Amino acid sequence: MKQVHTVCPYCGVGCGLACQVDEERHEIVAVNGVPDHPVSQGFLCVKGKTSHELAKHPDRLTEPLKRAKGTGEFTPVSWDQAITEIAEQLLEIRRIYGPDSIAFFSSSRCTNEENYLVQKLARIVIDTNNIDNCARLCHSTTGVGLSQNLGSGVMTNSINDLEEADCILIFGANSTEAHPLIGKRILNAKKRGAFIVVIDPRRTLTARKADIHLQLRPGTDSALINGFIKTIIDRQLHDSTFIADRTLGFTNLAWTVREYTPELVEEITGVPQDLFLKAALRYGEADKGCICYGMGITQHATGVENTVNLCNLAMLTGNFGRPGTGVNPLRGQNNVQGAGDMGVLPDCYPGYRVITGGTAAEMNEFWGVTTVPSRFGLTSTETMEAIPEKVRALYIIGENVALSHPMLHEIRRLLQQLDLLVVQDIFPTETSCYADYILPAACWIEKDGTFTNTERRIQRIRKVLEPPGNALPDHEIICRLAAALGDHEHFQYATPEEVFAEIRRVVPQYAGVTYERLEPFGLQWPVDEVHPQGCTVLHEHRFSTSDGLGRFYPIYYNPPREKTDELYNFILLTGRTLMDYNTRTMTGRVPSLTRKVRDPRLEIHPWDAEAIHVQEDDPVRIRSRIGEIKARVMITEDIRPGCVFMPFHYKEIPVNYLVIPHLDFLAKIPAFNVTPARVEFDTELAALARDHEELVPDKDNILAAFIYTCMIQLGWSPVVTSLGVDHHTYTFRHRENGQELEIDAQRQGPALDLAFKLRGQATSIQKAFNMEQYVNDSLEIINRDALRHLIRETYHTLSMASNS
Repeated sequence: MKQVHTVCPYCGVGCGLACQVDEERHEIVAVNGVPDHPVSQGFLCVKGKTSHELAKHPDRLTEPLKRAKGTGEFTPVSWDQAITEIAEQLLEIRRIYGPDSIAFFSSSRCTNEENYLVQKLARIVIDTNNIDNCARLCHSTTGVGLSQNLGSGVMTNSINDLEEADCILIFGANSTEAHPLIGKRILNAKKRGAFIVVIDPRRTLTARKADIHLQLRPGTDSALINGFIKTIIDRQLHDSTFIADRTLGFTNLAWTVREYTPELVEEITGVPQDLFLKAALRYGEADKGCICYGMGITQHATGVENTVNLCNLAMLTGNFGRPGTGVNPLRGQNNVQGAGDMGVLPDCYPGYRVITGGTAAEMNEFWGVTTVPSRFGLTSTETMEAIPEKVRALYIIGENVALSHPMLHEIRRLLQQLDLLVVQDIFPTETSCYADYILPAACWIEKDGTFTNTERRIQRIRKVLEPPGNALPDHEIICRLAAALGDHEHFQYATPEEVFAEIRRVVPQYAGVTYERLEPFGLQWPVDEVHPQGCTVLHEHRFSTSDGLGRFYPIYYNPPREKTDELYNFILLTGRTLMDYNTRTMTGRVPSLTRKVRDPRLEIHPWDAEAIHVQEDDPVRIRSRIGEIKARVMITEDIRPGCVFMPFHYKEIPVNYLVIPHLDFLAKIPAFNVTPARVEFDTELAALARDHEELVPDKDNILAAFIYTCMIQLGWSPVVTSLGVDHHTYTFRHRENGQELEIDAQRQGPALDLAFKLRGQATSIQKAFNMEQYVNDSLEIINRDALRHLIRETYHTLSMASNS
């Protein structure tokens, strides 16, 4: 048995994994924590412990696939054919429409080396800055906002020193579920005496463990922060020395917040004055005050303003440059920080050099070319809006935009308008359904390289297994494509370490890093002459601005653009859960996790449930001004009245169908967390719950008619019956998108047996009765409860699948 150390592929914490490898069987038999690891300290969350299960999943992509023009079916092709044809089409599109007609989305799950190569290919081979990554949908506001105040848009402190804080403010982050090992550190801090305040419309697992939970109205964060600032100034708790020595603009800030009295803050946010004041004073009085935040702050059309105001609050109290302080974004993906560091951004080259003519010349010198473009590229959200008028080809690596972006019906329509869509991934996804070419990539455990976690820690990942079939590491695919596009000179690397050697020269923050120096557990950038051993706490003596001074930027509260009304009277929130990750491309294929996951539910407060006459587990329709999905209800006091919550992980209930793509003006992030919505009982399924006095003798035909009608109304046609020894499997194909759905007859077999056998009769019954009539009639039979359960489950299965 061999043991190999690597890094977890999920959230941005960057926990150390010790993989136990059976060399004879060429497989990982267990994954354990690494006891001495500075971040995870030998612990792992449930996702990390089971991460190896996805490597050998039968769904892994193993051959390049090409879509046939006539049938739309995917057929295997050789790597040479796939790369050659993709290159030819990219060159032709560039010739006809120009270089900016091509865009690239790279992956925060790829290594630093691979992300570096993708942006380099886009810039020096294609001649475009249309390159972006998933941070656009979660923390792009962090980069913009923190850079305005501090000159650097990254986590200022370390995960370790969270435990040294006297007070921790957690804005819009459920670290216990989304970043479990950071959640553990926060609990350690509490045990040592830290006062914990959670600001979130939901009573999350994190909020339950806090000393104070401020359950504010969604979208009112800046009003609350302004109230904190005014209270701290009024009580003379601000750090006058720090403000005088290290900041600019305090007078304007104090003038702006003068109106944000406790009374006004309560009116805007709904947070009781006594709780608000207690939280503000505890942070203001703390010697070491720490701010952590997540997507509850960033995913707004005012996301930049929110992050800027958090910096205002921290500078006001002198909470920078010391352990246990700072402003600390909790990044969602394992290498989202590294992707930004490598320049996978449309407005920055590697090392966060803002795109201008001068920095373009600097990059030309680094790379020995004259072709680096100096015009700003498109963000991923802008790219989708530019299809097909401006963008004709899209190359996507490891991202599932057909489930992760807002307004999904429009996104999926636009993907079909492209002249060329290439998807490079480890599994088929909702996005790859629309691809012209699908390229099979190696996963994190099948390659070497580096990841950079949320605290700027650069860590080695190590190859443990061989990729399946003909899958290749992403860096090798990119180099092959560059050669096919005509650049045989600038993509000649024998190993990822050679790529990293170039990164050291190009990215200032990585200048002092080598693979050797990353042993055993990495270094936190910047690693340079000033910080030869890395830097655990930024801004100790000066900020990263040109003059070293932090900037106060006063923020006026701006309410969300989309407002509730009598029809759309709920605010829809989205977020993560413990067992799942992003669009479940990975966690949805890990048996140890899927066994523990129940069908997703719409969280609603008991008062609201009573008002709209729904009960636990009832089916509902959730409608926004642009879309509709169906789900079942979970009634809980953990959600603020007037709000509902749905996880964004599930293709069966694609909540992003409902999100209206209002973007932050600067960061171009969508406002995922303030969507006005209407929730109502699903009247089609409501009929199933009604009781009737008359018995129906011909109940079998009526039941068959109901099932068949469900299929037809929802767009499904029965195509296959697979007869097994113990059960049957039924396959339906959706008439619009060709998706197939399998249902096991062990669960819904009796009704579906009838539906298949009596299709002719069912059709005639359809013509004679409307669905509500014969569904109502079918319920009053001898075993009414069992039949009701059977029909509910069958309809639910079909309707959830039709959402996707």
